[in-house]
Amino acid sequence: MKLDELLRQRSDGKCELCQSGDTLKIYEVPPQDSSDQDNCILICDKCQAQIEKKAELDSDHWRGLSDTMWSEVPGIQVVSWRMLHRLKHESWAMDSLDMIYLNDEALAWAKATGDHDNDATVDLHKDCNGAVLQGGDTVVLIKSLDVKGSTLNAKLGTVVKNIRLVEDNTAQIEGKIEGQVIVILTKYVRKHS
Repeated sequence: MKLDELLRQRSDGKCELCQSGDTLKIYEVPPQDSSDQDNCILICDKCQAQIEKKAELDSDHWRGLSDTMWSEVPGIQVVSWRMLHRLKHESWAMDSLDMIYLNDEALAWAKATGDHDNDATVDLHKDCNGAVLQGGDTVVLIKSLDVKGSTLNAKLGTVVKNIRLVEDNTAQIEGKIEGQVIVILTKYVRKHS
């Protein structure tokens, strides 16, 4: 039986973390050498976005971890432990952390990414007013910018359509101005409504 089929059967077609029946996909719990049913789990898009810090952490969404953490699947235990640590400012999460038990091997795996040391803050691309930017958005320059290595001067008020987010740097986006793709600092743009 394929991994996808095994996970769907095990999960009853629901997210193994929040029990949602929304679109499900295989999440390989990092770090790992090979994928198998112990280190892969089936999760919804909302869980994945929050685990990967691509969406704000919604503590109410994770309240089900108080039940999920008792799973016998190591991957579910590890992700539950990591997420409870990120939510430890919540009293219910702290209570669950006091009760959760992971064997030495699972605990070492859970700590391997260092994610448990992070707080619940999420680094998102935001414009000068704090509005969250998404790939494909349209922005307006709030300052005239000289483009390094070019004679191009992007003027105040220039509209930049279909932006791309720079991976691993929330202070930068990419956009095309006068046919040239440039990197723009998010603090110099505002989201076009």
